[in-house]
Amino acid sequence: MKILVINGGSSSLKYQLYDMTGGDVLCKGVCERIGIADGILTHRIGDAKYPYKQDMKDHTEAIALVFKALTAPADNGGVLKSLDEIDAIGHRVLHGGDKFTQSIIVTPEVEKVIEDCFPLGPLHNPANLAGIRACKKLMPNVPQIAVFDTAFHQTMPEVAYTYAIPREYYDKYGVKIRRYGFHGSSHRYVSAKAAEFLGREGDPNFRVVVAHLGNGSSFSACKGGECQDTSMGLTPLEGIPMGTRSGSIDPAILQFIINRENMDVGTMVDKVLNKQSGVLGISGVSSDFRDLESAAADGNKDAQLALDIFCYAGKKLIAGYVAALGGADAIVFTAGVGENGPDTRAAMCEGLEFMGVKLDPDENAKRGGERVISAPDSKIKVLVIPTDEELVIATDTMKLAKK
Repeated sequence: MKILVINGGSSSLKYQLYDMTGGDVLCKGVCERIGIADGILTHRIGDAKYPYKQDMKDHTEAIALVFKALTAPADNGGVLKSLDEIDAIGHRVLHGGDKFTQSIIVTPEVEKVIEDCFPLGPLHNPANLAGIRACKKLMPNVPQIAVFDTAFHQTMPEVAYTYAIPREYYDKYGVKIRRYGFHGSSHRYVSAKAAEFLGREGDPNFRVVVAHLGNGSSFSACKGGECQDTSMGLTPLEGIPMGTRSGSIDPAILQFIINRENMDVGTMVDKVLNKQSGVLGISGVSSDFRDLESAAADGNKDAQLALDIFCYAGKKLIAGYVAALGGADAIVFTAGVGENGPDTRAAMCEGLEFMGVKLDPDENAKRGGERVISAPDSKIKVLVIPTDEELVIATDTMKLAKK
């Protein structure tokens, strides 16, 4: 069974084609600069790259170009003789509100919910829906599956997802004002892998804190495979400072700056807090943690401060989530920075010795694969587990398509 996974962004579109017989990735790629001049699709098979330079005015044209790359001659990167070989298409969708606790076959009603959540995911949901509609237009008889970032976190208890605002606002606007959480496919995959790795698969008492660290970062507290709390909120803006996102701040800061800069709220949130803040805003250097580490090594104090603030905020969340769970069996680092940042992992664990957390410096310095990086006498296991959100999407898509 061949499954195409689509992850649509505002001006980009990533894809992977799976042969689910063995879970193999046949190819992957990304369309960039959709709706902008000088568009390009980079199609990959292993290390081989096949670029397609072509302007794409919208996601329909981007999807059409992806289909062209998939069915090109084999010597130009093609892996399919016909689009009929694709059995189903799985779409990563950022926000599903409180309507979906699991992945679902796309219907007009599902599309309506995705559209209703546009205000909560203004950059992602419109692009996600555009990708779904483009695929439906070009392949109308192929099942389309929506896999929501928010779904995994729907098991949170009311005490964890409720904001301390007047209750009248909670369900006044069609979409409930509450904590939703994101990176759900990653947290779901990694928390399950941690249980499997430690021989606790299916154990309802297995407690794990997952740190998904990258340009966007989020934490989750899970017990028995279910999310109990998570750091992102109504939108992905809440939580620790990220690449360009501010994370949690005093909301009065918005009013203070808006009044003095003669700025509207939309600009403040969408432009300043989402795109100009986080470690980029603190450092003035970059949102890329590799650039920050290089600048800090060269003596840039602002870059070092940005890294320190990021790790300090992460450490507080880890400790808080261990407390919320009443203890933990494992702490797991994943995603780009979590998997490849030994200094970040060490900094976030430093000071947690009182909980019995103890890293093995040599194991922490190693790279690649699932591994334990804590010392043998650490009371809480510390792991690195590479995430695979696309495989989660492909697996859910296959299961629903078979039904």
